Amino acid sequence: MELDLENPLTCVEEEQYDTVSALFDSESDHMVSQIFLRRFHAEPLRREAIALILQAQYSCNLDNFISYLAVNYVDRFISKKEVPEEKPWILRLLVISCLSLAAKMKKIDFSYSDFQKDEGFIFDAQRIHRMELLILSTLNWRMRSITPFSFVYFFISLFELKDPALTKALKDRATELIFKARDEIKLLEYKPSIIAASALLCASYELFPLQFSSFKAAISSCEYINQESLNNCYHVMEEMVTNEWDESIFDAAVSSTKTPICVLDRHYKNSVSEKSNTANTLEAAIKQPRGHENKAQRSQIQHFASHSQSLGKGRRTKYDLSAAPKRITRNE
Repeated sequence: MELDLENPLTCVEEEQYDTVSALFDSESDHMVSQIFLRRFHAEPLRREAIALILQAQYSCNLDNFISYLAVNYVDRFISKKEVPEEKPWILRLLVISCLSLAAKMKKIDFSYSDFQKDEGFIFDAQRIHRMELLILSTLNWRMRSITPFSFVYFFISLFELKDPALTKALKDRATELIFKARDEIKLLEYKPSIIAASALLCASYELFPLQFSSFKAAISSCEYINQESLNNCYHVMEEMVTNEWDESIFDAAVSSTKTPICVLDRHYKNSVSEKSNTANTLEAAIKQPRGHENKAQRSQIQHFASHSQSLGKGRRTKYDLSAAPKRITRNE
């Protein structure tokens, strides 16, 4: 079943209330580790990964949800495994593999060659598949990510809006803010549900300022919401929106070319990266000789995405990789 980020657990409306409870119960399993957020070099590493993903999105015309899902996979992976900054090819391989997995979960064709044609590192299909297997194992096969999009409809239902046009406008603006929030590393410490609630509050303040107080009261009364966490997250997102307005004014006054790199430059502070010497295990896993890759491993990566309607709590799912891109030789 194709992954729907707005409803990752089930498509059966009759199970809505059980699904909402399951979403709140499981969302912490799909967050980054708090240790990762305290690493000095986490921000520039993540910034480079997002820039590469946005580059692929633009060059390969990928859906916004695929790039968002790929960033989610990258965040969760690098929060658990150290990626050596002195070996940039590992980060590029990670990005390509996360994009490939995200595309498979969305049932979209993704060609490695289209993305790699302008890159300095070219990876063959076997190495990418091996990296995919490492990602799946590291994330405990939880690929049906629970994201802020999963909670938007639930929170909107609390507002009891009668006009479908107003509901759509609120949802569209909140969705836009969630996409922008992806680039803010400070928001990674908050649960997806808190990010969704904050995005809707920011959107409602813009669109329906007179009703903002009632909207906030409706969300605050939700039994799953921590009020302090909601307030803190809302202030971070409010600052993000203010910066967005400032950038819009700047863009109106100055003509500039918007590449993925320069767009992200406005969201991050410059910092100095420190070298990591603890990633030999990761590199060894990626460079594993062909003879060490047994048939069971290959079977796992070839079938991981079918029957994926399960909650994803450690359950291995399947996918057919028979349509994988043709082999590409890596330039040494």
